[in-house]
Amino acid sequence: MLAPEGAYRRALQVDGSPMLVRVTSEKPGALAVTLEGARRGHPLALETVRRMLGTETTLREFDRAAARIPWLRPLARRMRGVKPPRYPTLWEACVNAIVFQQVSIHAASAILQRYVVALGWPFELRDGATLHAFPEAEVTLRANDDTLRAAGLSANKIAALRRVGEALASGTLDERMLEERSSVEATALLTSIKGIGPWTATVILLRGLGRLDVFPMNDSGVAGGIAFAGGSLPEIESVLDALGSQRGMLYYHLLLARLEARGELGPGT
Repeated sequence: MLAPEGAYRRALQVDGSPMLVRVTSEKPGALAVTLEGARRGHPLALETVRRMLGTETTLREFDRAAARIPWLRPLARRMRGVKPPRYPTLWEACVNAIVFQQVSIHAASAILQRYVVALGWPFELRDGATLHAFPEAEVTLRANDDTLRAAGLSANKIAALRRVGEALASGTLDERMLEERSSVEATALLTSIKGIGPWTATVILLRGLGRLDVFPMNDSGVAGGIAFAGGSLPEIESVLDALGSQRGMLYYHLLLARLEARGELGPGT
């Protein structure tokens, strides 16, 4: 979550215990990370923060390709420095992708918030606020359907989450398996789980594994972002071809274009 002073705060579970992460931008090009929790978990927490913020991703190839696309060039310039964010775990990526299927961003966000509050480990902050760590797969598998339905999850989405949780628990799915495969092969593995279609698999690869060579077509947010950025749907295929292995960055830029057009990007975002 974004704290009042502009810091990013997030509760994580690290080595079975809660960890509070606070990230601030104290000067251009530099981030400061503060950790509150068991010291033994600090190295893993820092590694997770790097993953979540995409700090080690180099985007020179995207910048060069975007500069050759007339309507994307000014947007890429305004958003220069944006890195591709990732969810901290494959499970969290799967949950988010499934929850966001065929519902609005606002509805899905509300469902996720209720789910996290209902099942996540609470972390009490010094200012009196409470953050909840994202519920682990095992917690969701133990939860009864009534609890999940109360969060707003449909029967089909509950079933899909349970299938993913069971696949992770049994070892028939893990991040290493996906990392070892090409994006096409990884998509095939993910879509073998009932409830995960091509769009959902693509979002999992992009947001969960940082695969920038994929792009979620038929996404309402993408369609709106293209309109705000000055492009058009008919030309999207040629744009993706031009971006090549960096096409996933277009997804983030189009989402930012929508937020910018609505005045929802604050200073330094």
